[in-house]
Amino acid sequence: MPRPKPLLTFALLAIVVGLSACAGKTQFRSACDQEIDAAWSELSIAKADGFSGTISYTKAFGLITSARTMQTVENFDNCYNQAKDARFYIRESRKGQ
Repeated sequence: MPRPKPLLTFALLAIVVGLSACAGKTQFRSACDQEIDAAWSELSIAKADGFSGTISYTKAFGLITSARTMQTVENFDNCYNQAKDARFYIRESRKGQ
């Protein structure tokens, strides 16, 4: 019985790993989309209170922008985390912190 060639074995292993990585990328897809939509709507109605609130508002806007970029490149877990952080800063901007 012929032995499998190492290059063929490596190629098959690489394909299996690549396909499983792609399947795992969609885990946070809907959560990312929902968090970005919620953060964007909260940001549009947020009233920043004072200088500290304005800084928090600016941080939130930057995080939403970054989350949109992560969504575009299909990095959904980081997208979700950044949108979630943006919502935190939106709440802080309303408190003036």
